[in-house]
Order: sequence, then structure tokens, then C-alpha cells
Amino acid sequence: MPTLAVIVVTWNSAHEIEAALRSLLDDLERERIDHHVLVVDSASSDDTAAFVRERFPSVEVLALAVNVGFARANNIGMRHLGLDRSEPLAPFVLLLNPDTVVLPGAIRQLLTAMEVNERVGVVGANLQFGDGSFQHGAFGFPGLRQLYAEFFWLPGRWREGRFNGRYAQAQYAGTEPFRVDFVLGACMLLRSEVIAAVGLFDEAFFMYCEEVDWQWRIRRAGYEIVCAPAAHIVHLGGQSTSQVKARSVRNLWDSRLLLYRKHYPFWKWQAARLLVWIGMARLRARWKRQGGAGDVLAAYDYVMEAARSG
Repeated sequence: MPTLAVIVVTWNSAHEIEAALRSLLDDLERERIDHHVLVVDSASSDDTAAFVRERFPSVEVLALAVNVGFARANNIGMRHLGLDRSEPLAPFVLLLNPDTVVLPGAIRQLLTAMEVNERVGVVGANLQFGDGSFQHGAFGFPGLRQLYAEFFWLPGRWREGRFNGRYAQAQYAGTEPFRVDFVLGACMLLRSEVIAAVGLFDEAFFMYCEEVDWQWRIRRAGYEIVCAPAAHIVHLGGQSTSQVKARSVRNLWDSRLLLYRKHYPFWKWQAARLLVWIGMARLRARWKRQGGAGDVLAAYDYVMEAARSG
């Protein structure tokens, strides 16, 4: 029985998956962590699945016939490994993006942060961009203040703090895990028992916010969520989603509106709808003045209608 199951969901990831899997497997072998790695390929058109099978024969590959989105693809992987049942394949599961590079010792640090406190249900990593610069990997649950600051200029809008949901960089500079609301879905270590108790991703989220919704539910079930600053992971960020800009705008705001509707009280949900409608109207006007592409204008129109209709 492996200690750790790892699931990597890919979509047109042939150019990045080799570095991700090589660094992951090297770290697992170096730390002598018993493991099972599963790649769930969501109907890539660049032969990602075939590439992984050829280069990494120890990695199991599930090749899906259609692109089912991040949440459902991960759910398929977790069900395949029995992680939603009382007798899972492994006691811990790591969900890892294909646009990551695992730095030495990172997986061990994630597991250590989990094992020292039985109430910890999710652990995230200390992320950095490809150039080595700092990347926020943990956030506060989104509120109206963050939503307002996204659309309207405010003094200090990007200053770290609870106002914009960011934790201070000084906390990442230490070695002790610190409590957060949620960690970025690029790297999430979970207890399998948490998945069995809380359930899988909500598949209504095609892409974006699915990890926020999941961790909101996990927190409400009484588990703690922490970031392990000693676990260093390079996250290139947005490699797959940046391929389709207009569709990404729709996917992002479909997911955000769903998140607000699920977790906000009625009055707050109504306020969020209004802020999104006004903010999108401003973005649309600016994009039109700049002569931007018509498909993006259509995406802004789509979001405005979604916010109006609720």
C-alpha cells in the first residue's frame, strides 16, 4: 500500500509535463516515499497521454475522450484510486498541476506538516514563479472587499493583508506551517479520510474556484488548512488556461458566480452580482475603446448577463 497517491490532470501539456513528472518522481525516490502516480489526461490534442506512457512507464495514465474540466478529471482520478471510499489506495493524496517543478524535499515537508497535526486536512506549498520570484500560494476566502478591489482602484489595493486575501510574505519565509483559509489548487496534499468525509470536487465548477469551494467545505467540516513554507514548488502558472482567453473569461466568472451563490448569504450574493455586472461593464467599455477582439467582448457580455440573471 503506497503512502502517497499523486494525481496530475493534463490538457495539452506535452511541453511541460516532462519537467513536472521528472522532478516529482526524483523527489519521491530520493525521499523513499512509497507512491502511485496517476495522470488523467483530459482529451489533449498534442499527444500528452502517449508522451507520458512512453517517457514514464511507471506512471499510470487515464486518457479521457473529452475535456471534462479540472474538477471532474480529478474526481475521476480519485474515484479510480478509491480515495473517496473507506479503504483508499493511500492515506494521502497530492493533487499537482502539470506546470509545476517539485524542488528537493518538498513532498516530505508537505507530509510532515500533515502528520504532526491530525486535524490538518489540507496542506499547500511555498510557490514560486519560474524565475524564482515569490508567488502567493494561500489566500483568504473571497469577500466583497476583494471583489470591489478587483474592479475599482483603491489605495493600497495590492498591499498584503486580509483586505485583499493575501498572507504576508514573512510567513512564507519561516519554516513552521501556518493556518490559511485555502491554498492554491496547483499543489494540494489531502488526507484521504477528508475526501471520504466531505466528498469530492463539485463538478459544477468546470475550471477555476473548485479548490476554493472544496476547502470552504473542508473548513466547515472542522479540518484545518495550512501552508508549509518549507515545501518549495515552482509553479509556472496558467499554461493551459492561457491558451483560450475568451473561454477562460467565461469559465472564470461562471465559477466565481457559482462560488458566491453557494457560500454567501442572500444579501451578499446580491451585492456580488451587482459588483460583477458593473465591473464587467467597465472592462467591456475599456476593451472596446482599445479595439480588442470581438470574442472577448462577447465573453464580457456573457458574464454581465450571467450576473444579471443570477
